[in-house]
Amino acid sequence: MVDFTPLARPIFAPRVRAALSWTGAAEAVQRGQLHWLLSAAAKTSVGERYGFASAPSYEIFCRTVPVVSYEDIRPDVMRMVAGESDVLWRGRCRRFAQSSGISDGKSKYIPVTDDALSRNHYAGGRDVVAHYLNLNPASRIFAGKSFILGGSYANELKGLAPGVKVGDLSANLIDKINPMVNLLRVPAKEIALMSDWHKKLPALVNASLHENITNISGVPSWFMTVLREVIKEAGATTIHDVWPNLEVFFHGGISFEPYRQQYARMTDATKMHYLETYNASEGFFAVQSSWDSKAMLLLLDIGVFYEFVPLDMVGEPFPEALPAWKVEPGHTYALVISSCNGLWRYAIGDTVKIESVDPLKITIAGRTKHFINAFGEEVMVYNADEALRRACEKTGASVLNYTAAPVYDDGGHRGHHQWLIEWATPPADRQYFVRELDASLQAVNSDYPAKRTGDIFLNCLTVTDAVPGLFDRWLEATGKLGGQRKVPRLSNDRKIIDNMLELNR
Repeated sequence: MVDFTPLARPIFAPRVRAALSWTGAAEAVQRGQLHWLLSAAAKTSVGERYGFASAPSYEIFCRTVPVVSYEDIRPDVMRMVAGESDVLWRGRCRRFAQSSGISDGKSKYIPVTDDALSRNHYAGGRDVVAHYLNLNPASRIFAGKSFILGGSYANELKGLAPGVKVGDLSANLIDKINPMVNLLRVPAKEIALMSDWHKKLPALVNASLHENITNISGVPSWFMTVLREVIKEAGATTIHDVWPNLEVFFHGGISFEPYRQQYARMTDATKMHYLETYNASEGFFAVQSSWDSKAMLLLLDIGVFYEFVPLDMVGEPFPEALPAWKVEPGHTYALVISSCNGLWRYAIGDTVKIESVDPLKITIAGRTKHFINAFGEEVMVYNADEALRRACEKTGASVLNYTAAPVYDDGGHRGHHQWLIEWATPPADRQYFVRELDASLQAVNSDYPAKRTGDIFLNCLTVTDAVPGLFDRWLEATGKLGGQRKVPRLSNDRKIIDNMLELNR
């Protein structure tokens, strides 16, 4: 295949120059974004509610519009899903990204407006390629094809309005992508959007096995399973035996660190690069712009206005939030966005650490609440509590305390969740309890069953019995035993559970 990379470089280079121009100009760029956002939404329901027509300054905007969570905007979003126009953003929105993570229902539905696609999500993808080409002068990325791993339009809603599509963000992006891009991408759309992973996984392998893949994009945990199947089908040792020209993995969604060693074992380290992105259902926010640091450059001009809330003010409707030009290096904040998908002062639930202010670079610090998202499953505490309640109800068991954490794929066994439970009444049949707990977790969380289907990505959870008094001993050891005793129910790493397992021995 002809290498089009030299022809592509001049097309992408202006985006790197634009990023360089933000140095010393974060305030001007971000105020410009906010002015455009408010003007574009002036005649919407939310615009009339808060007086966007006057295009107020940021100082007025942050005093007038409260910081919200999904629970606050769900009624407006469901009006949009039903087909109503000019609610949170101008015009009619026909695409929504389904994701777990709210307390009053299994899923949230993030609007994916036409402006969000063009000005944010696709623009962010363009910036990723631009920064990678800038970092790798020897790249031949356009001498072959991209392997983009996407989701599906499987969703929980019934009777959708004509033309409305609800599913994974990646499904929306692939479905609407420029047809010219499809010439340089695998798999075909009909495979990329399949929902049955029993059929999709072998189809992905067959579609990519004999292609000249130069770059891959997706979530680390999902792609690791696909790559292993490709290697197995080819009878190879590493993925570079199959795709010798593979040079970069654009990854995001979950932390790459637990998977780094496993990718090192299945690739040729002399050929492989890794570039982290911050691309969520709510928007494309940042991209790694240097090999020397994992910090990501915050994208200031792609339809998003950023605010940063001190952690001790999370949950307040009018916190003393800081705009991008007032944050301090080394501090960790909860991220709040206003964007062209109709989210206004929306707390997305992520915390970010400011690594530098000029240019503004961040790393993802975690979530504002306890969760497990080691494999893209987005299990929240309320999911775990409800699943445990159902399992106990069916088995006659009762629980005093519990905590859960991920067990990462070690190359020989698939990842899973480990639950450490102190019983009040243990179940008569432990295996039956485990099966019921796993099934209940699938029933109350829309992302967990996708990862559990057929044990393709995640094995069934396991339960470890805690000795009587373990949780009190742990709380005492950490200085937290007393009236305000709190046991972290979910953790996205193993620090807490490993410490407790030591005590359990």
